[in-house]
Amino acid sequence: MRLVLLGAPGSGKGTQAARLKEHLQVPHISTGDLLRAEVAAGSKLGLEAKEVMARGELVSDAILLGMLEDRFSRPDTAGGFILDGYPRNLAQADALDGLLTRIRQPFDYAVQLDVPTELLVERIAGRAKAEGRADDNPDSVRKRLQIYDDSTAPVIDYYRQHGQLTVVDGVGELDEVFTRILEAIQKGHDVG
Repeated sequence: MRLVLLGAPGSGKGTQAARLKEHLQVPHISTGDLLRAEVAAGSKLGLEAKEVMARGELVSDAILLGMLEDRFSRPDTAGGFILDGYPRNLAQADALDGLLTRIRQPFDYAVQLDVPTELLVERIAGRAKAEGRADDNPDSVRKRLQIYDDSTAPVIDYYRQHGQLTVVDGVGELDEVFTRILEAIQKGHDVG
């Protein structure tokens, strides 16, 4: 099973990805983790990314795509993967589709965890308070969520138009949400 996991910050993507990894026996590929690992390993792409980040710039889509291509070439992805944190915009979705088609590993579904904005604000602000961080106040969280919505709405529409989007209600107990995801990918359609 090859999945792209979509969801706003605080939607539970990371938690559910870890559970899906165990259940499906496929690797969880987080682009953030991948980027940090490549930089730490000193790979060619990692060194390029490190230079870009040292200048305070965002790592290019080309570098991220190169890292993903390398990661997808490893034997543990032959049976599938769970991709988390990518794509975040329409250009990345199109590039990812091209890459997966070229390497003959098309994904099965884009699973979107749907959680109301106010609950996301509550979750993120609650975590920030528990961690003693003042930067995640409700107003700044709402602003970040709006930016996320603006950039990912076209991605969600892209996968919907390609018949690959599965929307799952991300509200409830962890086991309930996990069961909804499994039911959705088995049936291949939206589950509320």
